Amino acid sequence: MISASMTVQHAKWLQEASKLPWRKPIPSLNILLTSTCWRNDHNGFSHQGPGLIDTVLSKKGTVARIYLPPDANSLLATADHCLRSQDDVNLIVIDKQPQLQWLSMEEAIAHCTRGLSTWHWASNDEKMEPDIVLACAGDIVTQETVAAAWWLRQHLPELKVRVVNVVDLMTLYPPEIHPHGVDEATFIEHFTEDKPVVFAFHGYPRAIHQIIHGRPNEQRFHVRGFNEEGTTTTPFDMVVLNETSRYHLCIEALQQATRVRGLTAPLIAECNEMLEKHTTYIRENFEDMPEVRDWVWTD
Repeated sequence: MISASMTVQHAKWLQEASKLPWRKPIPSLNILLTSTCWRNDHNGFSHQGPGLIDTVLSKKGTVARIYLPPDANSLLATADHCLRSQDDVNLIVIDKQPQLQWLSMEEAIAHCTRGLSTWHWASNDEKMEPDIVLACAGDIVTQETVAAAWWLRQHLPELKVRVVNVVDLMTLYPPEIHPHGVDEATFIEHFTEDKPVVFAFHGYPRAIHQIIHGRPNEQRFHVRGFNEEGTTTTPFDMVVLNETSRYHLCIEALQQATRVRGLTAPLIAECNEMLEKHTTYIRENFEDMPEVRDWVWTD
């Protein structure tokens, strides 16, 4: 947040400069934020906070851009675009710790060009209307969302889940608010018109509610994100403390999916048991459980 005031000043300068025809375009201000609230475990709670996202969100859509690449290839595609751009403030947020890779380079370029995509490989709705949409924006919460989709597929295959990843946060805005905003038909194509959406977000949950205001049935979005909970702890414990872990996302999805409600009670109980097991395990071993630490996607 130390740089927030300078970012605001530069964004305002760009906004006003665009009104002067004699001002030539200049390279964009590109901010790569790699020390994030979710993996800043060596500094602790005093340094854990995603507030710079809110700062950039408050600026005009003519200059403000926020990108949340979910993996390394997506970061490369995003950076390539941002470094070629002019007259923007580009905030790119991705942690510097090793992470899983979800997309090939070609897939990442296509995904970043669209700004948001349905990840069919992680979904099981077979292009039908899903029971629940699991959406995500941000690297760590993407991992938790994909892991939640995997867990639900293993334990309740009858539940039809769609996974949507958002890399360009501004695509969620209505197009009249931001030039990157997708039209209503595209929004419905991914998020449906009336199905519940469990949205895991890198930043403060209120930001998503602000952005999607005016979208179809916006009250169906149930957003999880950073809730000012943190300490010097294990990586997975950070998402548990903020109730954004894969098990919290599964519980929320199971509670919102009405079609299979008769099958969900024992699965919700199992998720709560895993959360209790986690709390005990990290206090005894000072590291995350192997089933979380070593998890990878399997078909």
